[in-house]
Parts: sequence; C-alpha cells; structure tokens
Amino acid sequence: MTIMKALIATAAFVSSFATAPAFAQDNSAETLTSVMERGVLRVGVLGAFKPWSFRSEDGSLQGIEVDLAKRVAESLGVEAELVEITSANRIQFLEQKRIDLIIGGMYDTASRREAVGIIEPGYWASGPSLMARNGAIASWEDVAGKPICAKQGVIYNQLIETDFGARLMAFGGNTEGKEALRSGKCVAWFYDDSSIAADLATGDWEGFEMPVDALFVNPWAAAVPLAEKDGAFGKILSGLIYGWHEDGSLIALQKEYDLQPTAWLADMHESLEYDRSYLDE
Repeated sequence: MTIMKALIATAAFVSSFATAPAFAQDNSAETLTSVMERGVLRVGVLGAFKPWSFRSEDGSLQGIEVDLAKRVAESLGVEAELVEITSANRIQFLEQKRIDLIIGGMYDTASRREAVGIIEPGYWASGPSLMARNGAIASWEDVAGKPICAKQGVIYNQLIETDFGARLMAFGGNTEGKEALRSGKCVAWFYDDSSIAADLATGDWEGFEMPVDALFVNPWAAAVPLAEKDGAFGKILSGLIYGWHEDGSLIALQKEYDLQPTAWLADMHESLEYDRSYLDE
C-alpha cells in the first residue's frame, strides 16, 4: 500500500467516528470532525502570490498551493473551499475558525509554533539568492567588491557584505531594485529565491538567471489549530506532505509552473524516497 493510499484509508477511518460524542469532545480532533461533518475543507491561501496562489483571469484561485489544498480535500473525501487570506490575517483566521487549514506561503518560525500547529515537514522552502544576467555570476564568491542591489530593511542583507564582501545598494522597493539591475547599476539582485523564481517564470527577465543556490532555506509550513497538531488532523497532513516529497509531486508542480529547480526540494525527495531497488532483483 502506498503512503497516499494509507493516508486516505486513515482519513476514512477517522471520518467514520466523526459523529461519535467522545471523538467530538476531543479538542485534538475538533476541526477534523467539523470538516468531515460539513463535507468541506476550508483552506486559507494567498490571493496575490504567483505562482503559488493567485487570481486567474476568470477570478478563480489557481497555483501550487491551491493544487495542494485540493489534494488534501480529495484525500479526505470532501470538497475544498478556498478562502483568500493575507500574511497579516492568516493566523487570526485560523484562530477564529474561519478556516481549517493554512497553506499560504508561511515560514516555519519559533514564534508561529506558539500560535498554530505547524505541520512537519515543510512543503516548500525559500531563502536569499541572486538574480543576475546570464554568465555574470557563477558563485557567491563572485560578488566580492561588486555592487549588489537589495531591498532596504531585509534582515539578511548584511550577510552579502560581511560574508562575501559585496557593496550593497539598498532600495525602498522591489521594483526600484530590480530596475537598477536591469539598467546595469548593479550586477545582481539579492532577494528571496521564491520571488526571483517567480520573476524568471514570467518571461519578463529573458537573459537573466538565478545562478546560485540560496544561502540558507526556511521551510514553508502548513498549519492547523494548535491543539490539533498532534491529533488525527495533524498526523494526516504530515503524512500527506511526506508523501508529496517521496513521490515527487512537489517537484512535478515546480516543473509544471516553470519554476527553477531548487536544491531543497531535490534533497527532500532524495532523502524520503523509498528504496525499491530490491524489486528489480
């Protein structure tokens, strides 16, 4: 039995108890009970975070995180209701029970773990990288002594100066910084690799590339109500995400949405992929 099939079976088993009084009184299963009873999973997703979650021309929500939300609902045997959230209100929506689950570009941090049930493993990750003209940069060491554009106030900006000796040029917004790169005022744009990957996927940056892996990565996590992290709902979600890494689903979505492959997703897939070589013997 595959990981996915096992999880679907688990969800079906849990749902069979959704109306049992003892189960309903268990805070670690409150949300899952409600989801199974109403037949709808309300998932908070961002509305302007292309290609992870965005409005299409017809107004519907599309993107990688939308696809993942629908997969969770399908595994539970319920419908997905997509609720548009922002980075400012997503945790509040979960606490107020306006949504059942967050899949919305949210970094896994210590402070957030005190407020919501962060699901492990993360389904995506990002960190600071570079966008530069093709061939201009081959390694992080190549930025030494060169002007590098960045967004003012970003916490990791100092790293490219202290660790690699670059000359930082800080701008008030992303647009100004990237246009400075395009006009040749700097040799690279230093920012989150998810944003850079999204820019490159638009086709507006022909002749540019992301030539280096991120300096470090911070996983993006799905989240449930804090009390349910270690309950049935949290366990099912954790297993689903492990399955997406193991079977290559996340790498397939990365390719489908024309994003540059990342070392983090590749490493997660390699480390979690089950060794089936014995079947060939």
